[in-house]
Amino acid sequence: MLSLFQRKRPPPASGVAPTPTPPANPGKGLMRPEPAASLLATPRRQRLLEHIWQRTSLSRRQFATLYLTPLERYADLVQQFPASESHHHAYPGGMLDHGLEIVAYALKLRQSHLLPAGTTPEAQAAQAEAWTAGTAYAALLHDIGKVAVDLHVEYADGTVWHPWHGPLRRPYRFRYRKEREYRLHSAATGLLYARLLDPGIFDWLAGYPDLWAALLYVLAGQYEHAGTLGELVVQADQASVAQELGGDPSKALAAPKHALQRKLLDGLRFLLREEFKLNQPQASDGWLTQDALWLVSKTVSDKLRAHLLQQGIDGIPASNTAVFNVLQDHGIALPTPDGKAIWKASVTSDAGWSHSFTFLKLSPALIWEAADRPAPFAGQVQVEQEPEDAAQQVPAAPGAARAGPEPALSGA
Repeated sequence: MLSLFQRKRPPPASGVAPTPTPPANPGKGLMRPEPAASLLATPRRQRLLEHIWQRTSLSRRQFATLYLTPLERYADLVQQFPASESHHHAYPGGMLDHGLEIVAYALKLRQSHLLPAGTTPEAQAAQAEAWTAGTAYAALLHDIGKVAVDLHVEYADGTVWHPWHGPLRRPYRFRYRKEREYRLHSAATGLLYARLLDPGIFDWLAGYPDLWAALLYVLAGQYEHAGTLGELVVQADQASVAQELGGDPSKALAAPKHALQRKLLDGLRFLLREEFKLNQPQASDGWLTQDALWLVSKTVSDKLRAHLLQQGIDGIPASNTAVFNVLQDHGIALPTPDGKAIWKASVTSDAGWSHSFTFLKLSPALIWEAADRPAPFAGQVQVEQEPEDAAQQVPAAPGAARAGPEPALSGA
């Protein structure tokens, strides 16, 4: 099966071109590009690479060809870029950390699946390594388009760098594009994945039509058509994000085996951008405070279900209660102190108008980057507590990204 990759070739550990030594002092506001070997040399990243190798059934040489070389090229390309501007992994090197984490989580999940589903055990055994590698590539590449369309990168002299120019070789600076479109990075993935994977790998994967189709759908951002492969990537992404934001990655790994969380989030972002009215002095669909987004529960459920059904998306819960439960199960709706999805709170405007509503409470960081967040409500949203809970403090909504602990990957 792997004979294609067993011919003699230069040692794969040096799978990136030699990098000229940059100036010792790159200049104010500039970052010095580093070779992949240096970027991957930190103890934490080395442990992640070891976790990834342990979840394959390959020799070190085969692993270097199929996994390490693409990972080195990924590191060479993403350098010190963050994975997001103000949400998860929003620190220098965050994109590389997220890439390694999601591959490790995806391969952990893949171990619980016999792929392709519905075929004989003999066929599954024959295709096992191809599906494992395809899972890793889908996970690694799912956000690579951000480098092409979300970031503006330039050298010290102002020359703009694009990732199709090849890896950065001189001191550089970057910023997030204010006009970026949320979904565009999925469409931009096709600009870059041939830079990370060799033609021989494409030849190998293309020999398995089910895997090849699923991989192409993931790389195009069409997870709803990617079957189990899409589900694995979405769940692994959730686990990496939850770990970095201080959540519980095991909950994301145990989520229902479909991409419903992504559909729900995309639907909420669309509605908040195109339909919902926020922070109105009286009737409103929701109110944004400094630490939370409060959406009127029935309104958001009705409109979200209607929007997703109009998009032809399957698996949408049929009742509002089920929608509330799914939003909470996927970590989108924040629970009350007693673990419920629905909050009761009163809204008071600065003009004196006041009314009580039932709400879903969300973290604003799930919906907007910091620079895109609307101005907060000028009035107050006050949680109404039961008498026996009156002395209990309502916890603040988690919103600020922080450097999380190392992924809980051992023993998997």
